[in-house]
Amino acid sequence: MSQSSSPEKTSLLEVDDLSVQFGGIKALDQVSFKVWPRSVCGLIGPNGAGKTTLVNCVSRIQPPTRGDIRLKGRSVLAHRQYEMAGMGVLRTFQNLASFAHLPVWHNVLIGAHCQGSSGYIAALFGSRQQRAEEKEIEARALLAMDRLSLTEHASTPVGQLPAGVQRRVEMARALAAGPRLLLLDEPAAGLTPGELEQLAQHIHRLRDEDGISVLLIEHNMNLVMNVCDELVVLDFGRVIAKGSPDEVREHPEVLRAYLGEPA
Repeated sequence: MSQSSSPEKTSLLEVDDLSVQFGGIKALDQVSFKVWPRSVCGLIGPNGAGKTTLVNCVSRIQPPTRGDIRLKGRSVLAHRQYEMAGMGVLRTFQNLASFAHLPVWHNVLIGAHCQGSSGYIAALFGSRQQRAEEKEIEARALLAMDRLSLTEHASTPVGQLPAGVQRRVEMARALAAGPRLLLLDEPAAGLTPGELEQLAQHIHRLRDEDGISVLLIEHNMNLVMNVCDELVVLDFGRVIAKGSPDEVREHPEVLRAYLGEPA
């Protein structure tokens, strides 16, 4: 769903003139783009292009040198990393970050507690109000597991599951926290063709059925072209192309650098 086809004209996320400099190296150089409500935006580029640095800025891990990041029109630069989940911005990581020794259910439940006022342990021994809140949290976790087709794995330790299922656990944990914007960092890494097809279906469902926007950082061009409404292409920290997959596919620099075709 592109800007022109979306009935909502206000962007969910706006990255405005963002730059990050490490000494004399510009990791990001005046990067600007928008992510629209109920859309999937792909962020692509070679290793070292600045993709992870950009997502680190959006999730408030890395402060920018200049520029702004706005969520629904409001700057997030005054907020800390731990506050972003409460604002509806959740992230998965390139390296699987689930608790491998815990079953799937507990992994997803931990994510659901991001939107609770009491912690996971406190809810087990707390007041009636806390126990009532825990029931709501459990309902969100169950829904997230169902959405990512994980119910049958609920009692299985995450470390015993295939990589594709572990990726879905991490996505479900983020989904249970009630995101408006989900940052997916290399979710296709190590997946089989069948798992990639399932991943694409789940990303479409997050957008179409849950109304979640996704910022997808990915090297797998087949997945990117299949699921993304818009693409932003980085090279040496700069945006060299942005637009629909068809528009980016025909861009001379993208054809040369990323799709292996002559410009």
